[in-house]
Amino acid sequence: MSDSTKGLIAMIVACFGWGFSPIVFKALTGVPPMEVLAHRTLWSVVMFAVIIAFQGQFRTLVTAFAQPRRAILLTVAALLVIGNWYLFIWAIQSGYTTQTSLGFYIFPLVAVLIGRVFFADALSRPQALAVLLACLAVCLLTYGTGVMPWISLILAICFGVYGLIKKRLAMAAMISVTAEMAILLPIALLILWQSSHNGTAHFGGWDRTTALLLFSGPLTAIPMILFTYATAKLTLTSVGLISYINPTLQFFCAVVLFAEPFSGWHLASFGLIWAALALYSYASWRQENLRRNVARTLAASGTSVM
Repeated sequence: MSDSTKGLIAMIVACFGWGFSPIVFKALTGVPPMEVLAHRTLWSVVMFAVIIAFQGQFRTLVTAFAQPRRAILLTVAALLVIGNWYLFIWAIQSGYTTQTSLGFYIFPLVAVLIGRVFFADALSRPQALAVLLACLAVCLLTYGTGVMPWISLILAICFGVYGLIKKRLAMAAMISVTAEMAILLPIALLILWQSSHNGTAHFGGWDRTTALLLFSGPLTAIPMILFTYATAKLTLTSVGLISYINPTLQFFCAVVLFAEPFSGWHLASFGLIWAALALYSYASWRQENLRRNVARTLAASGTSVM
């Protein structure tokens, strides 16, 4: 099996894990989102720690905090992660899974804007049109429902800023993610201690709730590990296209499994988003093909590029 095929399988499995994760968090509706968040963090840390120990990377993990600037960026990234996780869990338990899926659909377009603002990335006409269609979709949904899809926007913007920070960090993905989880661990332990002290903890005993809280760790960590592996084997264009499996499965969970409201305004808005993503994907595919063709031409002529 080729490396690209292995990367493809890893990416698809990761997206299925993320896409169907709302089922687990919906089943934990009786548990406060903050407690679910704490368990998700704790058991993710345990799993990442085992992997880091197996790889013999603990020294690298410790040195990640040696530089003050890097430590600050890791802390900000960790706070963005915990904020997004909390909002995601709360939204699913509160019946807003449709908005979470919309947020993950919007995220790539937000990333394009961030790239334009912070890195002066060129924006092709199809990409610019895709961003405009996404803005129109949000406006249309706000007008039709009378409510701004703030959950979608916060998720998309925060993940975009998180990606910006990760680009500034320039660290190995596994090390940076583990470092972020380590920063969040004291917060998680404090939440769990308070729940236990108040007698409101839901963890303990051989029941479904305890099993699901334990499972929230691997449910978080395994897709992240697979995603890290896939990005090393696939082009960014391929990763971006396959990533749409995640919000599509979340959308399926929201509309089919959870029977959340889905009006004509929702249909029109999602239709615009899907059209925007089709344009964006086509433009990205064309750019990737162009780069490959230029590289082949230069290689054939014996010219190297830096």
